Amino acid sequence: MQTMEQVIRRHCSLEDEDLEWLTQLVDEWSLLADLAFADLILWVPDVDDNVFWAAAQVRPTTGPTSLEDDVVGEEIAYDPEHLVTEAYLSREICHTSGNKLHAGIPVDVQAIPVLSGDRVLAVVEMHTNQMGVRAPGALEDAYLEAAQVIAGMVHRHQFPLGGDRRVPWVSPRVGDGMVRVNRAGLIVFASPNALSAYRRLGLTSDLYGEDFVAITRSLLQERAPVERPVAASLSGRGSAELDLETSTANVRLRVLPLTGEDGPDGLLVMCRDTTELRSRERQLVTKDATIREIHHRVKNNLQTVAALLRLQARRISSPEAKGALSDAMKRVAAIAVVHEILSQGFDSSVKFDDVADRLLRMVGDVATTGGKVRMVREGSFGYVPADVATSLSLVLTELCQNAVEHGLRQQSGEVLVRPLQQDGELVVEVVNFGEPLPEGFTITSSTSLGLSIVSTLVADLGGQFRLATEGDATTATVRVPLI
Repeated sequence: MQTMEQVIRRHCSLEDEDLEWLTQLVDEWSLLADLAFADLILWVPDVDDNVFWAAAQVRPTTGPTSLEDDVVGEEIAYDPEHLVTEAYLSREICHTSGNKLHAGIPVDVQAIPVLSGDRVLAVVEMHTNQMGVRAPGALEDAYLEAAQVIAGMVHRHQFPLGGDRRVPWVSPRVGDGMVRVNRAGLIVFASPNALSAYRRLGLTSDLYGEDFVAITRSLLQERAPVERPVAASLSGRGSAELDLETSTANVRLRVLPLTGEDGPDGLLVMCRDTTELRSRERQLVTKDATIREIHHRVKNNLQTVAALLRLQARRISSPEAKGALSDAMKRVAAIAVVHEILSQGFDSSVKFDDVADRLLRMVGDVATTGGKVRMVREGSFGYVPADVATSLSLVLTELCQNAVEHGLRQQSGEVLVRPLQQDGELVVEVVNFGEPLPEGFTITSSTSLGLSIVSTLVADLGGQFRLATEGDATTATVRVPLI
């Protein structure tokens, strides 16, 4: 399915600012679809304005759809009797006379040209399924009245408004609760859900006929900062979203100033009871903070263990014992690096480049060769699951240390680390150009503890490990699935 930008870039000659306006319109137009109980299609004129292309489509959440199929990417060839063409040419909002049939369903159609100066940027076509029309009542009448005001604003290039942008996962929608405020600032309609939200804030009276700002402030007397965005919304400076919080409830408001043909036409306010949502968010934040603290403490404990091993190594005269403790210290330090990175973020995955770069510096600093060793990373590890990162850090440390001690030995040189993610698999190559592997060498016959650790950890991760000399390069290759 094509995106709106793809359709417009391919077929239209709109300026970037016009595309940005239409993008904002599509971001916000679900409000109009819900209020009008209608499917919306955005038609944009071709370079040849005898042709129109469907660039975007949205269905209502408040009523049945009238368009079963997606029409984005379809076109209307020259048809002077088509409602979209009529609206485009007349520059006026056009309606069908009588109901059209779509797949046997009677549908009311309205076309709204989107004006910008002397140009028509696009046409919004509204399709209302007449078979699913809700029984008329105060709620439905308030919805439809607000829909007509917003349709006029779309027509006059006044909607979407400036100000706060809608946040899809938390911003209130029409069905969450709606309040209509007239030009005098008095509430002339409040849906049952809106009234329930205000009741949770502590309202004991009715909303109808009350001053919107005054009644809202009265519930939040100890939270004066809330008054500023409410007042700003009333002044018509764009849409605003604000959270109302009391000791018992949280309610999020989305306040939209409306404009009629003769000027300001009050406010449309949507309310969403977010009490449970905020409670869950606080629980998640608490859990995330706890997990970060655990990683931080594990890191500190591991660093303490590494320091103890270092102290013990200094007090031992046996070279073999000193080397074994030194190796153990480096392994513990490698695990500590992973927990330090995990303690700095909330994610379940690790940006492993940061871990790898620290490990390479650590290995290079403690290299036992008599020459100068450069540790070089070529490529990116990308993000690695946290449960893989610890084992991978040990594997990388062992392979780099092995390349320095057994490959370069007392020589200067460099060790190349080449990571690559492809097809859900991480491939890491550790390359040195020092001494080749002994004749007849195999991993299974090796007595090296480091290689044994690598083989075991890679096998536990469901991966593969290979070590071979080809030409003047000895390469350790690790393949680990990440999915």
